[in-house]
Amino acid sequence: MPDAGLLVPPDRVQRWVENFQGRHGTTALTVLDGGLEGSASDGSTFRMDLPFATRYAGLPDASAFAAAARTAPPADWGVLLVRKGGFAVARLSGTRTSASKVGQRHVQGRTKAGGQSQQRFARRRDNQARQAFEAAADHAVRLFGDLAGPVVTGGDASALEAVLEDPRLRALQVLQRRLPVPDPRRAVMEQAVADACSVGVVVHNSDGPSWPGRSSADGADGR
Repeated sequence: MPDAGLLVPPDRVQRWVENFQGRHGTTALTVLDGGLEGSASDGSTFRMDLPFATRYAGLPDASAFAAAARTAPPADWGVLLVRKGGFAVARLSGTRTSASKVGQRHVQGRTKAGGQSQQRFARRRDNQARQAFEAAADHAVRLFGDLAGPVVTGGDASALEAVLEDPRLRALQVLQRRLPVPDPRRAVMEQAVADACSVGVVVHNSDGPSWPGRSSADGADGR
């Protein structure tokens, strides 16, 4: 699953485009393959995609694109964040959280011990991780039992894979965009919900490659 790149909240999309134009010059906007693309006079370009794999079919206009982004969150969808240190599960209607669960599980770090001690430690660590993933799956089943919409994931790829292998979760519609998150806590989950509702942006500067990360209120393209 590919990681998310630059994330811009819908309310900042128009300002982001204006800042891009201020830094790179006159920018022509076009709609291509369900996204909004911009090409500046200095050769720099960007592409914006709506959240939830929604295809944009409106006018080549930043305000119209922002309006489409604000209406993109489904009426019923979920967030699943998993790392070895914990998990967070949330069910949402639009941007409102209707139910959630955040949990932490202790998984020991690595050891420098060798021989049988190292093997026992590795088995104990594997058991702790498995218990953590089972707890995450149980809560996902409880909250997502009759989920009609998609699930946005975040965290460690192998941990997510272990949770989603649960037969009870195989019918979920899991979106490809995986959010990079630290060990899930309540604040991390809330930020993940905001990020899931944000526009994905890829920037190609004329003097260098694009940059990843979360947008700031005033940032145009990270320079």
